[in-house]
Amino acid sequence: MSFTQELRRQSDGIFQAIFDHPFVRGIAAGTLSREQLIHYVKQDFEYLNAYMRIYGIAISKSTSRNEIATFNEQISFILNSEIHPHQNFCAAAGVTYEELQGYPLAPSAHHYIRHMLTVAHEGSLGEIMAVLLPCPWTYLEIGRKLLDEVKPDESHPFYDWIYFYGNRGEEATAKFCNGVDIWAESATAAERERMTEHFMLSCQLEYMFWDMAYKQEEWPVQMQAAVL
Repeated sequence: MSFTQELRRQSDGIFQAIFDHPFVRGIAAGTLSREQLIHYVKQDFEYLNAYMRIYGIAISKSTSRNEIATFNEQISFILNSEIHPHQNFCAAAGVTYEELQGYPLAPSAHHYIRHMLTVAHEGSLGEIMAVLLPCPWTYLEIGRKLLDEVKPDESHPFYDWIYFYGNRGEEATAKFCNGVDIWAESATAAERERMTEHFMLSCQLEYMFWDMAYKQEEWPVQMQAAVL
């Protein structure tokens, strides 16, 4: 069993909880509310902005052009392709994508981003890949499960979202898994333990991100915007 196969085995309970989460079930059934879709896109737009910055940090720690190319390709994927599932949710909610950009982070999204940024600044390239891996991996498996279960046609409100993640996430996930496995082969036991911890916490925070969107999570005490 490879290192990433073992990570997947250890995290299976979290993956299953994500598959069963009411937001994911709402995608399957096409029953999410307008407010839930809007909250998800607001937060995911900011999350993906941070994700690209972490790719930039990974590039700064890369030692080969192949590593640089992999992270650069993923930045391009977010900028040019991953806008499509967001636009699907926006269309279903009756808003434009531009309307949902530039909003403050909710607590769970803030926690997730700070977790990844801390690892990116303090950890090795292997640790960065491990902390990033749950995002593409969980979305790929969600998309595939919904394709198999729902078999949506174009009348389904989230047809584009399901097909996007069910069909387009395999390459990125495979590259990350391969990179993590290669790095783990020469890593110390202590570094492999850190990589496992980063991966597992990101899996938990993937669940929390769905929960945040479903519950439209906000900070407990609303603050007035600063007057400049």
